[in-house]
Amino acid sequence: MGFRALIIMLAALTGGVSGASALELKDITYHTEGAGKVVFSHKVHLKKTTKNSANVSCKSCHTTRNGPTTHFTMADMEKGKSCGQCHTGKKAFSLSKCTGCHKVKEITYHVEQTGPVLFSHASHLKKMQCNACHTKLYATGSNKKVSMAEMEKGKSCGACHNAKEAFAISECGRCHPTREIVFKVKETGPTAFSHKTHLTMYSCSACHTKLYPIGSKKKVTMAAMEKGKSCGACHNAKEAFAVSECGKCHPTRDIKFKVAKVADVNFSHSAHLEMYKCGDCHTGTFPVRTGNKPVSMSEMKKSKSCGACHDGKAAFTVNGNCDSCHSRD
Repeated sequence: MGFRALIIMLAALTGGVSGASALELKDITYHTEGAGKVVFSHKVHLKKTTKNSANVSCKSCHTTRNGPTTHFTMADMEKGKSCGQCHTGKKAFSLSKCTGCHKVKEITYHVEQTGPVLFSHASHLKKMQCNACHTKLYATGSNKKVSMAEMEKGKSCGACHNAKEAFAISECGRCHPTREIVFKVKETGPTAFSHKTHLTMYSCSACHTKLYPIGSKKKVTMAAMEKGKSCGACHNAKEAFAVSECGKCHPTRDIKFKVAKVADVNFSHSAHLEMYKCGDCHTGTFPVRTGNKPVSMSEMKKSKSCGACHDGKAAFTVNGNCDSCHSRD
């Protein structure tokens, strides 16, 4: 190499190029196993805190010739290696503050029986650090499913949610969403079940899974309820109103019968329910279904349909008194 070329090279290495400005400094993304991506920013670390100084210089970290494939575990860092040289809680935030580097997210667990369950890292990190759960209870990354029975024995969420450190896992509605349910009953119309109302009086375990398997869509008849199944376990006129009080759950409405050649007839459920129970008419006199066969006046006079009661004894007779039901108003 000629003397002139040597002088040019030395100038470039010493005075011609200064420090980090000669290097292409860029953010580095580390792909960790189970803990997501970690971004290291040269810019942030070399940011000047005063006019003539920086947080660190290149030489603060680049003291050895570690190659790009050198990996350090968290255990290594906790022993002062790599990031652990500065991140001690004195020079810079401690390694125990995991979220300083590792990004956390809200997690939604898809539970077939109850619907989506949200776990909020943000909410939990207000009161505890990551090492409260990781890795004592949960490996970083994916974990196998844990049943409620296991949680009740202190596994997974149950380690803290024991009614002492945090609310008990028996308070299901704190994590599992509940919703109002509408049962489509062909004969009587939609019937609403309110979780909200029932949960003011009972816990979830009062019904699940003793009376109702979670997520079950099996229908239960009124006859079965009258024998103590399903709703009938509580709705027995002792713990709660009896299932025989149909109008408490099943909607009733006034009915207009169109009668040819004479005035229509308005039947009022509300008026009749002030004097009778649903069971007085259904299903002995009137099957609970739509599209019942019309009944003639002559049949009513023989105690069919309305005539079962409207006989002049229990109620006014269908024989005469026509304007009591047939009204042109």
